[in-house]
Order: sequence, then structure tokens, then C-alpha cells
Amino acid sequence: MSQQENSTPPPQTQPYPGESGAMTPAPRDEMRDYVGRDLLAGKRALITGGDSGIGRAVAVAFAKEGADVAVAYLSEHRDAEHTRSLVEKEGRRCVLLPGDLARADHCREVVESTVAAFGGIDLLVNNVATQSPVESLEELSDEQWERTFEVNINSYFRVTKAALPHMPEGGAIVNTSSINGLRGNKTLIDYSATKGAINAFTYSLAQTLLDRGIRVNAVAPGPVWTPLIPATFPEEKVEKFGEQAPMQRAAHPDEIAPSYVFFASERLSSYYTGEILAPIGGETLPG
Repeated sequence: MSQQENSTPPPQTQPYPGESGAMTPAPRDEMRDYVGRDLLAGKRALITGGDSGIGRAVAVAFAKEGADVAVAYLSEHRDAEHTRSLVEKEGRRCVLLPGDLARADHCREVVESTVAAFGGIDLLVNNVATQSPVESLEELSDEQWERTFEVNINSYFRVTKAALPHMPEGGAIVNTSSINGLRGNKTLIDYSATKGAINAFTYSLAQTLLDRGIRVNAVAPGPVWTPLIPATFPEEKVEKFGEQAPMQRAAHPDEIAPSYVFFASERLSSYYTGEILAPIGGETLPG
């Protein structure tokens, strides 16, 4: 690691939901050095929040492993188009599906569009998320609480429910959780609550889908350098982002995406379901 990679970012901010090109340093999210082995050859994937950050890295990794990818995202068209170009560069198809996954009807629409394009869904990655720090519970409005739950956990339920009739035996679902769902965060109360819910959703769904041969797992990263960080944190917190991890830095999305490949590939993880993998930079959790 260079000194720049092993340090926290400079102070910066940008409008929500953020854009990769405006970040300093630029995030590593294109899986440039990743070499696929056809682990997902012929698979059809739907990734929510797939335009940038972890979602982009997962989309490219899946493409390098042989999968076609549908990317659902809010409104970050420039980032999404770049992700599509990266997927298509690998010779795979990519469908872009903009819109607000806080809406129940749009959750169903992204599934219908994916099935129309690919004929089915083998891999579902529920990854979309929003966050907004607060200094106290009293500062947390009903509107923010409800919005966070609509995006972060209700969309997981709705997209998964819509996708299941189109998922064959051998399919896989990977949910994005967070270190904050494992141990909480005093300024991300609503976000942490949704991530804890995602963990319980993962455990429960894994049990429910055992008989159908569909595996369900989650990845719970620590700090990751994505557009959501400068778009939701004040400058002074961005400047310190990642320093709390034992490795004293945030991860780049490229470092997290292989965890999703692991769970998506039956060759690698056929005996794994109901598991939460936590790439958290050296932090150890009791219990």
C-alpha cells in the first residue's frame, strides 16, 4: 500500500447522492487487476445500488466471472453509464434501471425489467442504501427514519419477493449489511437499525429458502470509500473517515467485491447460507 492509500481522505463534500468522479482520492472500484475464472458463467444478476462504490465493483467482478448484470440505481446517470461500459468491456450485457427503490412499485419494476432483458434472475445483490448522520435521537425526524427504512430494508424485502418466482434452484442472494448492523453507531441510529434488520432478514430467508436450493448470505463491511461518504458526512468527518479501523484506513470497493463473488459462486460457497461475512479492517467483535 502506498502512503496515500494508507491515509484518510482530505476534507470534501458533495451533493447527495454523490458521484465517483468528484472524489479525492478516486475510489478503486473498477476491479482492474481482477482476473475472472468463469465462476458465474451464464448467470443473470440484478444489483441494486450498482452504479458506483461496492455495487460497481461487484457488477464488474460478476461480469469478469461471466455474468450479465442489471444495475438498479437512483439518479447517478454518469456513474451508471460508466459501470455499464465496464461491464460491456468484459463482453457481458448490462441493463440500467434508474428510479427510487423506496417506492414499492419501482422495486417490482426493476425485477420485471431484468427478467424481460435476461429471461430470469440467478443472482440478486441487495445493496442500495442511504444514510444521514444525526447528533441525537431527538434530531432524527420521523421522515428520515421512514425514508431510511424504505430504502435500506423495505427495498430488500420487496425486490427479493418480486425476484423469487424468477430464481431457479442454485440461485444466490447476497445482502449488503454493515459493521454498524453488528455493533451500532451513535450518529447513524436509523441506518444501523436497518443494517441489523438486514442481518435478521438474511438469517430468516436462508432458512426459508433452503428447500428451494437458493442460498442467502450477507456481507457486512467496515468503512468503505464510496460516494455516499462525502455526500452524507460533514467535511471534518470525511477527513477522519476510516481512521477508527485497526488498519487505520477505509477499504476501497475493489477490496470488498470478492466477498460477493464468493457468496454468488456455488463452486466456492455451496455449503454457505445464512452467513454474514464482515470485512472490517482488523476489528474483532465479541460474542
